[in-house]
Amino acid sequence: MFTSRNWPVTLEHGPVRLRPIRRSDEAAWNEVRARNGAWTGPWDATRPPEGADAGRTFPQLVGDFSRQARTGAMLPWAIAYSDAGARHVFAGQMTVSGITYGSARWAMAGYWVDQRWAGRGIVPTALALAGDYLFFGLGLHRLEVAIRPENAKSLRVVEKLGLRYEGRRPRYLHVDGDWRDHEMFAIHADEVGPGGLIGRLAR
Repeated sequence: MFTSRNWPVTLEHGPVRLRPIRRSDEAAWNEVRARNGAWTGPWDATRPPEGADAGRTFPQLVGDFSRQARTGAMLPWAIAYSDAGARHVFAGQMTVSGITYGSARWAMAGYWVDQRWAGRGIVPTALALAGDYLFFGLGLHRLEVAIRPENAKSLRVVEKLGLRYEGRRPRYLHVDGDWRDHEMFAIHADEVGPGGLIGRLAR
């Protein structure tokens, strides 16, 4: 079960680090997002026109994420990457949301990475770190990832980690300005094995 000791938490494997996203990331976040508009735009969640909630500033977003993290509802990580031993730089986000305990014990992961660092195994490593923490640290049973059918690079991430395909959910999430179909992938704790998801990357 989640307790105050479970957040904040930093996870690391090789050059990839997951650390809590913070207000001081604003400049780096804005720079990376502006430079990656065409890269991330087709996969970015958007607000449906019927939604009443207004947009949030970056400090408001981080504040809301931090409050939810302290209650155990989500885990909002920045992905940091160290290239050739250099200091870690802001490289993307890994957000675990919808964390549920009781008889469900599941969560959903979403992620993006700076195109500058694409193709280096950063996101598979980040997702493996997050999944192992959910299963072995928090005792969750199930991790889900929803991916647009056209997002070949993201589909490759779940393939590398051996997540199970569970079918298509029509008009599942509002992404890039409309309700979009998503392919659903999942893995259960008892499918992972003692080496964890990180161990699957080694294979």
